[in-house]
Amino acid sequence: MITLTEVATGKVDELVKAEGDEALALRVAVRPGGCSGYTYEMFFDTEFADDDIVTEYGTVRVVSDPMSAQLLEGATLDFADGLMGSGFSIDNPNAQRSCGCGQSFS
Repeated sequence: MITLTEVATGKVDELVKAEGDEALALRVAVRPGGCSGYTYEMFFDTEFADDDIVTEYGTVRVVSDPMSAQLLEGATLDFADGLMGSGFSIDNPNAQRSCGCGQSFS
């Protein structure tokens, strides 16, 4: 399952509070597509399947389906906020190759 850095956890917590629904969890998924074969998908979710894998980082819950969790094993989600832009990024040691946009891997 993916690990969140302290900075990413804080940002996700901030976004959940802004949404005003403490039941929200961050769903991190891997879907077929993109120029390298797979793409990352992240969104808030309140619906969970029986086989979903849930990990908690303080008050932040992260959810993945079993296939995505397997492809995200050992990966890290981070958040950067700087002059060159801000956003979440995933460092995935399972990715053999990734594209220039950083959203697709194989």
